[in-house]
Amino acid sequence: MPAQTDLPPEWPVVPACYGWLSLDRRGVWRLRGEPVVHPGLSGFISANYEADEHGNWLVNNGPQKVFVTLDYTPWVMRLDADGTLHTHTGRLVGEVEAVHLDDEGNVLLATAVGLGLLSDRDLPAFLAGCRLANGGVADDEALLGVMAGKGGVFWRGMPLTRVAGNELAARYHFNAAPAQ
Repeated sequence: MPAQTDLPPEWPVVPACYGWLSLDRRGVWRLRGEPVVHPGLSGFISANYEADEHGNWLVNNGPQKVFVTLDYTPWVMRLDADGTLHTHTGRLVGEVEAVHLDDEGNVLLATAVGLGLLSDRDLPAFLAGCRLANGGVADDEALLGVMAGKGGVFWRGMPLTRVAGNELAARYHFNAAPAQ
């Protein structure tokens, strides 16, 4: 293995870790399939979570890179009661650039920090904010229309658009399952 030149000289060269750490659809870190419940460990993982130049998401653990397997997207978004959006790591998402519904009815938000799946716990608040072009509340039929490729539903003035779930990684440049 070639030496990593970006490490301080006193740090050892250690192999990267694959398949141990994952992020589920609710924004819970999982270590070998088990939820990380220790607040300190969860906080450390969240604070050191980032992407590399190849779209792999990882946690830097000193000299070691621990690659993260994503159940769906790199971020899980949460919608606060005041309408603020933040990631599963507590980071504010900034500007929302696009809003999508996938073929299974999941809400995906393309934001300044990247693509995120809206937590299923926040779907009722999200849906309450969906409007038709005439300002009326979007009903199930209108949302099913978006999933079928039709328009006419808006959230915060942005159109909801259909996206195929199996196209997200390529479209938004991330690797859900990094491998050696």
